[in-house]
Amino acid sequence: MKKDKNILLFVGTFADRYANYIAQYEAKYEKHFRTMLLRDSKLRKLEKEPTCDIFVECDFSKPHKIAEVLLPYQDELLAVTCRTEQQIARFAQVIPHVPYLRTPTTESLAWAADKYEMRKRFNLGAKKYNPRFTWVKNATASERRRVIEKVGFPLVIKPTSLAGSLFVSICYHEDELHKTLQSSFRRVRAAYKKDSRLEEPKIIAEEYIEGELYSIDSYVNSRGAVYHCPLVRQRTARERGGDDLYNYLQITPTALKSTTIAKAEEVAEAAIHALGLRSVTAHTELIKHDDEWKIVEVGPRPGGQRDLLHSLSCDINHTMNDLLVRIPRKPVIPKKCQGFAAYLKYYAQREGEITETKGIKKIEELDSFNSIVVNKRVGDRAIFARNGGRSIFNVVLYNNDRAKLLADIRRIEQMVSVRVLTRGKKAHATKKAGVTTNQKKATIKTTVKKVAKKTVKRKSAKKK
Repeated sequence: MKKDKNILLFVGTFADRYANYIAQYEAKYEKHFRTMLLRDSKLRKLEKEPTCDIFVECDFSKPHKIAEVLLPYQDELLAVTCRTEQQIARFAQVIPHVPYLRTPTTESLAWAADKYEMRKRFNLGAKKYNPRFTWVKNATASERRRVIEKVGFPLVIKPTSLAGSLFVSICYHEDELHKTLQSSFRRVRAAYKKDSRLEEPKIIAEEYIEGELYSIDSYVNSRGAVYHCPLVRQRTARERGGDDLYNYLQITPTALKSTTIAKAEEVAEAAIHALGLRSVTAHTELIKHDDEWKIVEVGPRPGGQRDLLHSLSCDINHTMNDLLVRIPRKPVIPKKCQGFAAYLKYYAQREGEITETKGIKKIEELDSFNSIVVNKRVGDRAIFARNGGRSIFNVVLYNNDRAKLLADIRRIEQMVSVRVLTRGKKAHATKKAGVTTNQKKATIKTTVKKVAKKTVKRKSAKKK
């Protein structure tokens, strides 16, 4: 008896919200799917059981184990996807064992997962959009001179296979480059080990280009046809006056002209085809410098939080569209958007122990509030993104009026305050100056001593 092909296979991760998006599609189009998560058994155990229908684990270091665990489901698999940067190498390991599904090639995934290999491919198919770059082998003086001669200052130092702007730094002179490389090699190796990455840690230097940062998620079918989502404007911490390059704020849709958007889509498509990506959702980051676009990078997976942002702003079911191009069916993209969505990542302005947070609960009272995830609390350490740290909190906002959304973003920036105690120094706030926790304690102690002295004097006066 022929089995029904209805299993949607996820490699590495499966979030609860994916099940909700799939259920919405099922209800609207009267379809039925089953979800399956395949995970490497060598990874840290999950805190709770995933909400998928089928959950299996195996040792990815042994290819026959992957084949063995998938064998009972081969006739029922409909599509396979991977949603995170950390799991792309494992996704590539699964592909040979699902030969009758539409997938990207393992070579295209390798090119897209390694920023150095990616840049080399761009030189072949999209060179005019590609900044200068080189692979940094070590932190020696001769290697630094070679990097400076090849790329020039200012330049960006970053790992080749990490997302979220982790360990990304700008260098303006050789002393800064020397210091950055010394710390980067050590920290990147530790980060790869912590995440159980299969790739070898590498560092790349790229030409730094001033301009506005944007990103676009695109659905690519098995024949290379590309369907674009609305552009997302990404504001970095550097635009706020900080020294970090993480995406502080993401807003979609943008206020760009249709001709400018069309040019950005053309560049993204050139980058996707240069990598040979197919049957995948590609996440392309671009820099707009004057009227020109340059490619920052392309990831062979959906961008972070894009399912939330596109669902709120334009009613796009990003999770299902990612699967539809692999089934294959045409993705569903509404022509008009009903509002504006934003995703804000808040970091402290100093590193150290968090001693006080103010205003975070008030965010929930804003008209544009949708959801919030708090990652750090009092007592935790605040660490910059360039040093591998996580944000204090992440908040999702939505409003059908762009001006009101921007106003609420400004309110968050004004009312949130995070105080941090650096080692050997007084506590500092990320916002307005104020009395620190240590200063309050010192004041209380001084007051208690004064009161005690006065009491002793009164008692001795009465005795006399």
